[in-house]
Amino acid sequence: MANRLIGDLPKVGIRPVIDGRERGVRESLEKQVMDLAQAAAAFISEQLKFSSGETVECVIADTCIGGVAEAAMCAEKFRKEGVGVSLTVTPCWCYGTEVMDTDPLIPKAVWGFNGTERPGAVYLAAALAGYTQKGLPTFGIYGRDVQDAGDTTIPEDVKEKILRFVKSGLAVAQMKGKSYLSIGYSSMGIAGSMVDSGFFQKYLGIRTVFVESVEILRRIEEGIYDEEEFQKALAWTKANCKEGKDINKPQNQADAARKEYEWEMVVKMTLICRDMMIGNKKVIEKGFHEEGVGRNAILGGFQGQRQWTDYQPNGDFTEAILNSSFDWNGIRQAFVLATENDSLNGVSMLFGHLLSNTSQIFSDVRTYWSPEAVKRVCGKELTGLAEGGIIHLINSGSTTLDATAQQRDAEGNPAMKPFWEISEEEVQKCLENTSWPQADREYFRGGGYSSLFKTAGQMPVTMSRLNLVDGLGPVLQIAEGWTVELPDDVHEILDERTNPTWPTTWFVPRVNGEGAFKDVYSVMANWGANHGAISYGHIGADLITLASILRIPVNMHNVDGDKVFRPSAWASFGEAKEGADFRACESYGPLYGKK
Repeated sequence: MANRLIGDLPKVGIRPVIDGRERGVRESLEKQVMDLAQAAAAFISEQLKFSSGETVECVIADTCIGGVAEAAMCAEKFRKEGVGVSLTVTPCWCYGTEVMDTDPLIPKAVWGFNGTERPGAVYLAAALAGYTQKGLPTFGIYGRDVQDAGDTTIPEDVKEKILRFVKSGLAVAQMKGKSYLSIGYSSMGIAGSMVDSGFFQKYLGIRTVFVESVEILRRIEEGIYDEEEFQKALAWTKANCKEGKDINKPQNQADAARKEYEWEMVVKMTLICRDMMIGNKKVIEKGFHEEGVGRNAILGGFQGQRQWTDYQPNGDFTEAILNSSFDWNGIRQAFVLATENDSLNGVSMLFGHLLSNTSQIFSDVRTYWSPEAVKRVCGKELTGLAEGGIIHLINSGSTTLDATAQQRDAEGNPAMKPFWEISEEEVQKCLENTSWPQADREYFRGGGYSSLFKTAGQMPVTMSRLNLVDGLGPVLQIAEGWTVELPDDVHEILDERTNPTWPTTWFVPRVNGEGAFKDVYSVMANWGANHGAISYGHIGADLITLASILRIPVNMHNVDGDKVFRPSAWASFGEAKEGADFRACESYGPLYGKK
């Protein structure tokens, strides 16, 4: 387990703030305040890991912070230690503006201990008012139940908010300074493929890097890849990736020699796209330093259609393998590589990956099937979670093989897990439940191989999508729900009507009878683009918190209102939470840009 990107992983800074009055007051609080900070640090490190597998590290200020000088000392320590997220803790009154964290780019929260002996809650309110007045959005954490002085246990409601804030803040910190690698550019007139450098820089702190797709051909022709790894990868592919049925018309079918060429090409494409993202020491050793250092890309996209796929094998294998939690080198952290260079769906995938530590599903939000339509076509009734209708999620490209749902959680339920929890047996099951049919050569004249599987079993998932709106900016959509498994005869009939060579996930969002979530049809009708990013787990609340840090409003979600956690300043923009979100994001402007 190792961070494969340039730059240290961000740390969480814990700021124990205290009443600075000495000769009795401060002295009586020193131990209690520092114990609270240590309890928070221990809890965070026990609970959280990065997507690369490392434990999240916390840094505590050397002393309690009672005034401006100690606040400056803490800030300097945090700067040297690489702190990317700030959590202030206290059970007592403090001099708010003197002890506050004033770095405008570091996500920050204050936990005001709920105890009657000292006014931690009073300080929390004063501190949040100060942060709001100074234009520094800050999350307020306050337990529902009163605790006794000296109690360092963290209540469950406080734990939930600390984790939600820290996970989201670390996601923001990890993106800063990294790159989006655009291989090619606009695909088939898809607006999300028209990579907006201004959005990436101003909202995410991510630079955009553009590489023409001919670079892949150059590297193949000039041997700018690890030949030894290629042979290993090709052997693994032949042993584990079984070729599926060729559905092409006889006159369009490729001969054996062409198919062998295409297998070799897609494996080389996978190596090269990965190398372009993160570099490869073996390529440097071959004398290609510029190519070998990579682009420090935390995510990327491959244009593919049409200029590439009209004469070369498509990127489906490359995207699917890179987005999975394993390959010929074993089990490892999934990459984030968007089909058709849909950078906005790539960002949605990245959000999900950083928050859940799992690989991501990239899909077309293809079709809403009503119960009536299914009965008409199949003669069968939808039941269970699917009884109100289903959404067909399917795409030729970058759906992770983890989405076969062959992994299991602690209770034995279908799951998609962080890579360090996946077993070799589960990897084999994912591979065994996937076939690789020849690409439809009417769509992809250059051939290639698309993954084929159906998501087997019910899993909690969250579908999200970032959209850019002229005159408004970015907005985020979120739909929590479940994957469902249809009877084979129903699945096959519905699947054949779309494309029987692509992977399918049947999705049912949680509906509430209102607005965009009135019913399953309404979710489909209100979705803002042709693609969606699907993450394992119900992570909608985490996505809302992350979006608020980045100043991206959420225009559609089905998260319980009690779980919505945004900076306290949002309450000053009106009582209706969603309208206030839009007004606050517009007022503060993008995290790294101008209003």
